[in-house]
Amino acid sequence: MTDRNDSDAAPRRARLDRSPTPGARNSLWSWPDAKHPLRVAFNYVCIVLARHAPSLRLKNWLLGLIGVTVGTGVAWGLESTPDVFWPELIAVGDDAIVGYDATLLCHEFLQSEYRTGEVRIGERAMIGAGAVVLPGVEVGPDAQVAANSLVTEDVPPGETWAGVPAEPIDRSGDG
Repeated sequence: MTDRNDSDAAPRRARLDRSPTPGARNSLWSWPDAKHPLRVAFNYVCIVLARHAPSLRLKNWLLGLIGVTVGTGVAWGLESTPDVFWPELIAVGDDAIVGYDATLLCHEFLQSEYRTGEVRIGERAMIGAGAVVLPGVEVGPDAQVAANSLVTEDVPPGETWAGVPAEPIDRSGDG
């Protein structure tokens, strides 16, 4: 994972790849043109198995099989879900935790386009239960995302963020 600091970090949306879709219907109707249906089906089967497997080694192996970069000692909670269309855009650093029912999304299907972007979770970072991380987001090393948060922008290393949308938690006791 590369380090980003506030002065040179592009906003999440600027890091997304945009793909226009033809026709009168929304972009989700064009998903078979974006990703081969057999690849999506294979990804789906592996993800369903990983979501319910009690073994962390099996989860990591299954997710690696579909292209997720999984560091050493990564722990995926039950029901946690990586992106089914572009799992290869996910990188999870060593000893990170992706909590129960958390979702890591690498795509957004919109009306006339779809967008894709990498999701990077740093070493020893924690994504809380039920949290959703949007495409193009980096959660830095040792950062924490609280349960049921919606992460719409990068979480700097060592910080704790919570809420919808997620924002930094002031731990100084002053506010």
